[in-house]
Amino acid sequence: MATAGKVIKCKAAVAWEPNKPLVIEEIEVAPPQANEVRIKIVATAVCHTDLYHLLESMHPDGFPTVLGHEAAGIVESVGSGVTEIQPGDKVIPVNYNQCRECRFCKSPKTNQCENGWAETRPGMMAPLESRFTCKGKKVLQFVGNSTFSEYTVVNQMAVAKIDPAAPLDKVCLIGCGICTGYGAAVNNAKVEPGSTCAVFGLGCVGLAAVMGCQAAGAKKIIAVDINPDKFEKAKVFGATDFVNPKDHSKPINQVIAEMTNGGVDYSLECTGKVDVMRSALQSCVVGWGVSVIVGWTALQEFSAQPVDLIAGRTWTGSMFGGYKGRDDVPKLVKAYMDKKLKVDEFITHNMTLDQINDAIELMKRGECIRAVLSVSPE
Repeated sequence: MATAGKVIKCKAAVAWEPNKPLVIEEIEVAPPQANEVRIKIVATAVCHTDLYHLLESMHPDGFPTVLGHEAAGIVESVGSGVTEIQPGDKVIPVNYNQCRECRFCKSPKTNQCENGWAETRPGMMAPLESRFTCKGKKVLQFVGNSTFSEYTVVNQMAVAKIDPAAPLDKVCLIGCGICTGYGAAVNNAKVEPGSTCAVFGLGCVGLAAVMGCQAAGAKKIIAVDINPDKFEKAKVFGATDFVNPKDHSKPINQVIAEMTNGGVDYSLECTGKVDVMRSALQSCVVGWGVSVIVGWTALQEFSAQPVDLIAGRTWTGSMFGGYKGRDDVPKLVKAYMDKKLKVDEFITHNMTLDQINDAIELMKRGECIRAVLSVSPE
């Protein structure tokens, strides 16, 4: 392309400081260096992790930054050493790297990677290096992605090449939320046919977890949320029962125990709230119940009594649904193309990058499952 090797000036939504509206700015995006890929972002969605960094964590060293990590686009150019990806390829940048060389990447037991941004700067949620500048200042790249921008530069370890026929304004959701929830059910919890499940929190991740439980053959899937307006949406993804904790005077784990003869086989916590994590654990049946922490937070500690686990429950966690990004994201895109995975049903709003602050407000108020923002034309 004519822009290869040159600095690109483009539009991006910059978070100059925490807990303030994003500002649409002209930024400079440097050419990709060795093992890097420059991507024209076609569509991106707003995920709660973006809000977590902006409004909850507010790490002082994590700004200025360009947020965004759930997106799809077209490769504009590549740096030296990039062989699997070429200009013109459709791709999904993933926020969890897969170098394919470290001990974790070589193990089928995990999707962790020793060479990702999370290993060095988890609090700042960005690598030290950035290809972005604005008004003469370096701007960080959120989780190595930064998709609230018309162009971004991503390490090839975090780029999944996908079906060229895939609609980018739909499959962008596979870049985070759907992978995270769906995989937590099928990969981490390992939900079994005929089992009972409870999913706490019905945002995109929680609804994807409901979908994963259904795909795995669960017979009862209890959807738990304090916003009953989400129950109809959860039904679309396979939920069979619905519980609003505000409707009950007793602890929610007791309510679920009474519904399931002592507790569910599997529970998935998708809120990032530590009190909910404990409730989800205690909602599992003793003996073999498995509870998976899916919601992201690093701000508080969580606790349980030893007896909660001694009797046979398992408490575990999930990152990116246990999927290895470069290898597994293309498979999920194929599943969507083959009509085996719901994606369109998660989208509640279609907006533009200029409306990013409106999209954030919708999510803050719980009025949005996923807002997909149009960034650049294909």
